[in-house]
Amino acid sequence: GHIVTNYHVVNKMQQAQVAILTKVMPDAPTTTASKPASPSVANRNQQKQESGQFRTSMRPTSLGSDMVDYTRKIYKAKVIGVDPGKDIAVLKVDAPVFDLYPISVGTSAGLRVGQACLAIGNPFGLDHTLTSGIISGMGREIKSPVGRPISNVIQTDAAINPGNSGGPLLDAKTGKLIGMSTAIFSTSGASAGIGFAIPVDSVKFIVETLIRDGRVIRPVLGVSLLESKQARALGINKGVLVLNVPTTSPAFKAGMKGTSRTEAGLIEIGDIIVKVDDKNIDTEADLFQALENYKPGDRIKVTVNRPGSESPNSTKLKLKKVTLT
Repeated sequence: GHIVTNYHVVNKMQQAQVAILTKVMPDAPTTTASKPASPSVANRNQQKQESGQFRTSMRPTSLGSDMVDYTRKIYKAKVIGVDPGKDIAVLKVDAPVFDLYPISVGTSAGLRVGQACLAIGNPFGLDHTLTSGIISGMGREIKSPVGRPISNVIQTDAAINPGNSGGPLLDAKTGKLIGMSTAIFSTSGASAGIGFAIPVDSVKFIVETLIRDGRVIRPVLGVSLLESKQARALGINKGVLVLNVPTTSPAFKAGMKGTSRTEAGLIEIGDIIVKVDDKNIDTEADLFQALENYKPGDRIKVTVNRPGSESPNSTKLKLKKVTLT
């Protein structure tokens, strides 16, 4: 079976284990809650408990019906694929089919603010914790562990704490999966009523790809970029500054120039990416989002502002727009 969780949960982990609750099946049903089991059944149950086949048995409830007990089994898991850019990982466990219960998968299309939802997780080690709330926002954007933006994220006020990561966010009405809890916004590290979940439609596509191919390949320009905050300190208020352009990258073949240092020790600013096809680029998040619309091998037009001297004898720089393909 396949287990879906967050990349940051399994990152740097030497080995993974998955705990699964399995039903303890009785040898024979009891007719009423007050009627004791026959001696033969009781003896068999006691023998099984002593042999370690299961730890608990059927127990009566006040409503007069039998409630099935569960036993906890630990299975070794293997990571078969990760997508750090979307904070998703897929693990595989060799557990019996009858011990696995696939979750009912819904859709994140058409979700509305105010819709009731449920979050299941393991906050602070308290396993099987259920919290309730509503969808308090849609279309949010958070950063993945590798800095890439995750867009169209679901915001919820259902209590999400450390330990909820990778847990399901469910539609309270249908019980179907609508998202995967991923992050919180908090100044204390605990729930502040602002939690985020990756929408299930995004999760489904990535999980299917990871199971099939073992990885997700995204289009890249093959260059290193300067973070927007640092670029603003250099006076670059619009666009993304290119730092390094490897000679083996498609960007180098298209003529893109990186930032370099002159023999005098001065920094020579490289190209500043301001547009991909018709989409304006203000930050590196804009660039990553624009590239999401393409596949590896697609040809695109990249417009850059290229610094250059106003004249051969001038020390002033002038930005010249250059379109690369």
